Amino acid sequence: MNKRILLPTDYSKNALNAIRYAQRLYKDVSCDFYLLNTYQVSGYALDSMMVPEPGEQLYETFKRKSEEGMDRLLGMLHPELDNPKHHFETRCEFNSLIEAVRHMVAKKDIDTIIMGTKGLTGSKARIFGTHTVKVMESIKACPVIAIPESPVFQPPREILFPTDYRTNFKKKEMQYLIEIAKLHDSRINVLHIDQDKDGKLNKEEQTNRLLLQDILDGTDYEMHFLPAVKLVKGINVFMESRNCDMLAFLNRKHLFFGSILSNPLVKEIGYEPKVPILELNDNP
Repeated sequence: MNKRILLPTDYSKNALNAIRYAQRLYKDVSCDFYLLNTYQVSGYALDSMMVPEPGEQLYETFKRKSEEGMDRLLGMLHPELDNPKHHFETRCEFNSLIEAVRHMVAKKDIDTIIMGTKGLTGSKARIFGTHTVKVMESIKACPVIAIPESPVFQPPREILFPTDYRTNFKKKEMQYLIEIAKLHDSRINVLHIDQDKDGKLNKEEQTNRLLLQDILDGTDYEMHFLPAVKLVKGINVFMESRNCDMLAFLNRKHLFFGSILSNPLVKEIGYEPKVPILELNDNP
């Protein structure tokens, strides 16, 4: 079965970069790419009793703009659409982004979502756009990769995976990270920062560390232990020292990242992320 990738787009430059990143990330993999644009009508709320109907002037105007934007996007991608392994489908939908993504993920059995960190209304004061945050926090059925504004594709040769070892790992939730690593001969750098400042792991942390090693067996990985240092500084220093091409994390409650996207921590990592960020979900 082909890999199924959902590519939400608002037709911004960052969204285009994310699509091109996805094409290169999976250039040797048979993929079905689903390009999704959502639109709403000014002055109408989706949860309101008064919603414009197909055929009404406002509805048709916004629908036409969405479809014209999709046509322009396909035109820009045309030189890169010759990969015989890649198949593209498009969808323009009157809906909120989250509901449209949730529907597509379920209907098309999506494997992963790849999107830009910012959109047309991206703010320099925010590491992620509001839409990216909402998708990462709301969609738990598959992983999400957020692509920064930098247009240069770098294969993820060195992947940073920070962890506090405080909850047990599951093979299912780690599978996508392992898949990416094997696809690009990447090294997974497991990083633990000694927040307890005691220089060691407790019994539970040691058990979870061994479990993670079992899950990563067969991949190229290294375990790293940093002495007590501020979390943000430790992550940034390690990423620079190893020239990491991707940052991966588990989006679980109660982990030291918490909900990394809405936590002030992520804003401290850098206003302009230079590498893609892979969010892995704790699926039940």
